Amino acid sequence: MTDTAPAPGVRLDLWLWAARFFKTRSLAKQAIETGKVDVGGQRAKPARTVRIGDALRVVRGDEVFEIAVAGLSDTRGPASVAQTLYSESDASREARLARIAQARAQRAGYQAPEQRPDKRARRLIRALGDIDAS
Repeated sequence: MTDTAPAPGVRLDLWLWAARFFKTRSLAKQAIETGKVDVGGQRAKPARTVRIGDALRVVRGDEVFEIAVAGLSDTRGPASVAQTLYSESDASREARLARIAQARAQRAGYQAPEQRPDKRARRLIRALGDIDAS
């Protein structure tokens, strides 16, 4: 008989935590369960085994990462080591950076007021709020 050893792999939630996509393993597990992580275009479970070469799509807030697994680790190390565990596609990186630049441009025009609104301004703000409520 020949014993075929299973291909080496790491749990998906553990790998996402080690690659520093999520701060805790429970946050990684929650993201997987809510459908924010796809492996090969399919929803996955937290215990799914990740192998080198797997394609993942990770949604974290407004950021979308399309990555390929380049290394395996089940321990969380420095960020420089974590970045070697995956390679992000150029299209994904450009789209993500474009979204970040667009968000910064939208916020660039906003300036917070230098002081609190006075009594008259508060009444105007309240009146405008009442228009939307009806």
